[in-house]
Amino acid sequence: MIRTALFCLFAPLPAVAVTLDMPSNANMTTQDVTAVGSYAMPTAAWTSDGLPVLTGTGEVRQQAWKVDSAGLTTLQLIGPLQKQLDAAGFETLFSCTDEACGGFDFRFAMEVLPAPDMHVDLGDYRYLATQRGEGDAAELVSLLASRSSVAGYVQVTRVGAAENAPVAEAQAPAVRAVAATITGDLAQELETTGRFILSDLTFETGSAQLGDATFATLQDLAAYLISNPDRTVALVGHTDSVGSLDGNVALSKRRAGSVLERLVSSFNVPRQQLEAEGVGYLTPIATNLTVDGRDQNRRVEVIITSTQE
Repeated sequence: MIRTALFCLFAPLPAVAVTLDMPSNANMTTQDVTAVGSYAMPTAAWTSDGLPVLTGTGEVRQQAWKVDSAGLTTLQLIGPLQKQLDAAGFETLFSCTDEACGGFDFRFAMEVLPAPDMHVDLGDYRYLATQRGEGDAAELVSLLASRSSVAGYVQVTRVGAAENAPVAEAQAPAVRAVAATITGDLAQELETTGRFILSDLTFETGSAQLGDATFATLQDLAAYLISNPDRTVALVGHTDSVGSLDGNVALSKRRAGSVLERLVSSFNVPRQQLEAEGVGYLTPIATNLTVDGRDQNRRVEVIITSTQE
């Protein structure tokens, strides 16, 4: 999610209605609240006899969230939220994925907020049902996660005693300390030539995954952008020549996107200052005939895109 390290655990107050911390790049697309109602929460897979449910009564609150990050799996979307529920004392009653849930029948037998606010891919979704407490004090929470080609979607449904707190709320990004002084090389290169290679980032052949290391160039770039809020930049991904052009253009854009998400999630860089693009193997800086050359060509460059009159 993305930014999977961006989730916080609940305060240990079992009497308080649960509030989930969503990732910083999540936006609530819709919310439906019924002050006094009931919710039939699925607790097993669909069968020919129908869908087993546990019905809770009280305030019913449903939210749909869109997570602006491509490539996240449904497990990555739900996993951190399930950990929060576990920490808050919720018991997992049932969990499943698309086909194991019952596919089409399960999806359309349960309550799902309408598209485009909530998107469900019938071949790629994950469901979780949980409960805390018993009897009149019972609190039920279910999660449904799916994804499109460009974003993840999570529906959170809670039924229980009415509370003012939302079921889920967006969490401020975890801000990693940024050096007070900006490396002269990065700032000077950007100001004088308009471009800078983030040379300490590494990508294996065929991979868009950025490692967990604290990259000095990202710290410096974040400091530069935060200190210059009028500046906008394009992060441009490049690959070696292994594979097709179309595949490498897509891969290079995903690499740039990984860098963008890291800057936003870990360094608190405003998203509006960034864009991600990819050009594949079209602009090498070294020969692709050697291992060292291909390593150099797998890179992400920063290009200044803002202008001043």
